[in-house]
Amino acid sequence: MLRASDVTLAHGELRVAEGLTLEFAAGEVTALVGPNGSGKSTLLRALFGDHRVTAGEIALDDDRLAATALRRWQARIGYMPQENRGRSGLTAMETVLMGALGRLTFHVPEDQLRRAATVLDQFGLAEVSHRSLDALSGGQRQLAFFAQSLLRDPRVMLLDEPVSALDLRHQQLVMQDVRRLCRERGIVTVVVLHDLNLAARFADRVVVLGAGGHAVAGSPADVFDEALLRRVYGVEARIGADEDGFPWIQVRGARR
Repeated sequence: MLRASDVTLAHGELRVAEGLTLEFAAGEVTALVGPNGSGKSTLLRALFGDHRVTAGEIALDDDRLAATALRRWQARIGYMPQENRGRSGLTAMETVLMGALGRLTFHVPEDQLRRAATVLDQFGLAEVSHRSLDALSGGQRQLAFFAQSLLRDPRVMLLDEPVSALDLRHQQLVMQDVRRLCRERGIVTVVVLHDLNLAARFADRVVVLGAGGHAVAGSPADVFDEALLRRVYGVEARIGADEDGFPWIQVRGARR
């Protein structure tokens, strides 16, 4: 269980969240959604230990972030930040192998190479595994960094907009893999999404962050309603359910 207890987050003098108390369970996918500037990425960075908590506490099981060596804390987490656009001479294969950095030496074990090759093949990157990141499309780079986070065998996965640069098919494939791996391995999984329909279909729970760090949490069917979308996003929307019982959201226009 990953917990944020009465957490306040700020950028300088600007508070982006105040008094957040949230729990993220093992084996469940939790989607963080909300408008721009609501603190989604900041909260993810704080859970990773890469953004200082102004007040409150973050804990993983019995370990408190404030009392744990940062390297030990982060070693258990597969973190995929939103921005992975810096230039790099690393190949796709080398990028994925970075996920096992704590276990690699100058000689890369055969089992690690096989695992990396399997993950690359899983995401359709086998044929470009020798290419540098600079030669890949934005979507291919995103898949490579997602594959890197999986190679860590993480107890926690923190994914910031992992499908934003992907086409429709790969969005579905990645989210299917996120949900499957989360359940099979009992991983605590927190994913930032802008697409509410993806969140409704693939997340067990959603946390809607609004202005000032106000949060509403629960199952997609319980949380998503027209009044909430009007209040948080400022849009008029229609909400229904598909033949499998998943909510779907049709935005009909923005309020002025």
